[in-house]
Amino acid sequence: MEQIWDPLRKKEVAATPEERVRQWFIVQLRDAFGVPEHMMNSEVGFKFGAKSWRADILVYDRAGKPLAVVECKRPDVALDAHVIEQAMRYNSVLGVRFLFVTNGKMTYLYGLKGDTFVPLDRIPSFEEMLCPQ
Repeated sequence: MEQIWDPLRKKEVAATPEERVRQWFIVQLRDAFGVPEHMMNSEVGFKFGAKSWRADILVYDRAGKPLAVVECKRPDVALDAHVIEQAMRYNSVLGVRFLFVTNGKMTYLYGLKGDTFVPLDRIPSFEEMLCPQ
């Protein structure tokens, strides 16, 4: 199978459709929104109840606390309520302020306002994400 470089894991990984979306979004976060590579991690494992989960991409603040979670899907997967709920479920463990869900064709953005995630009209820069709301 074709391989693609993951700069966060520092290795070649299988270039599945979902992995291509993940690597595209890592580049967007880094190049367009100023997130330093060392402030991101991919395929981060965690427990939710008794079940193990993996966050596709986590962005951390300068103190090393999770700041944003990105859920990536293959381009042919619709970003429906089930997918959005999956990312929001992750937040009960991760405690992030931003949620991004993408299939490479469509991206949904959410920011925490009070204790509720509200849609955003754009991805904030890394510096904007760091600012208290």
